[in-house]
Amino acid sequence: MESTPLTDSVLSPSAKSNPTSPLYRRRIQKFMRECWRDRLSYLFLAPFLLCFVCFIIVPVIMAALLSVTTFNGFGFPKFIGFSHFINMLTQDIVFMKYTLPNTLKFAVIVGPGGYILSFIFAWLIHQLPKNIRDYFTLALYAPSIVGGVALTVVWAATFSGDRVGYLNNVLLRFGFIESPQLWLEDPNTLMTIMILVSLWTSMGVGFLAMLGGLQTVNTELYDAGKIDGIKNSLQEVYYLTIPSMKPQMLFSGVMAIVYTLKAGAISTQLTGMMITPNYRGHLITNHIDDYAFLRYEWGYASALSVMLLLMSYGLMKLIYLLFSSKGDE
Repeated sequence: MESTPLTDSVLSPSAKSNPTSPLYRRRIQKFMRECWRDRLSYLFLAPFLLCFVCFIIVPVIMAALLSVTTFNGFGFPKFIGFSHFINMLTQDIVFMKYTLPNTLKFAVIVGPGGYILSFIFAWLIHQLPKNIRDYFTLALYAPSIVGGVALTVVWAATFSGDRVGYLNNVLLRFGFIESPQLWLEDPNTLMTIMILVSLWTSMGVGFLAMLGGLQTVNTELYDAGKIDGIKNSLQEVYYLTIPSMKPQMLFSGVMAIVYTLKAGAISTQLTGMMITPNYRGHLITNHIDDYAFLRYEWGYASALSVMLLLMSYGLMKLIYLLFSSKGDE
């Protein structure tokens, strides 16, 4: 009878993960040999990996550790368990009444809205002649580059509360209003303005990825689709274009989530205040800044950061389920 070699399929999970097992030691040795063999590649990756560990991994671990402590930045952190998370959901009235609803409303409109607009404009630009595509691409991408400057100079001047403000000046001239409106100070209009400005600046890297994805679609698919019965451009987009550029759609979806959930600075840039009137423009990032830099409650601010991380992770998993192929799962 032939002896069967020891393989991963015949070994128990405990044998695979036991540090003292021969298989585990062989795996470690094999991994070290591969690292030494590819040492030049790892050397080129070292700067990025070092920055990634220092500015992503370490801050996330520190935030997770501080989230279960009470810490004001001066004394030694004191362990309190999950009290911050319990208080967040039961005692933080601002978070439950304003921050969380505002963040969800902002994310539901700006996230999918900016994502859909990015695809529509990318598809429209792709239909243009190649010699003029770059001009339209730059015109749509530029607002995402100069977002902070544009918010301060253009949109703050547009919605200024005096007669000099562009919107007030136009509405007064045509007789739609009798006196200047305080658009950025009015709690009823602030969130709408934030959403409009965010959509205007949402044509960022995700938009470029979609435009690049459209250019990689095999044009022979459209000819084959016409033979199979596809009759119009909408059917081409749904049955051919989107399935052919799922990686770019996935990347754009992830970037849309990141952009939406970190966009709390927009209210501060528009109003000049960290806390907006009646908390109507108060997003979760503003809540984190409030507790971290105004109240110096770094433990609770870290707990809010962990909550934001969990929200981002859940939404990204949803995007992966929608756009990742079976081979990538």
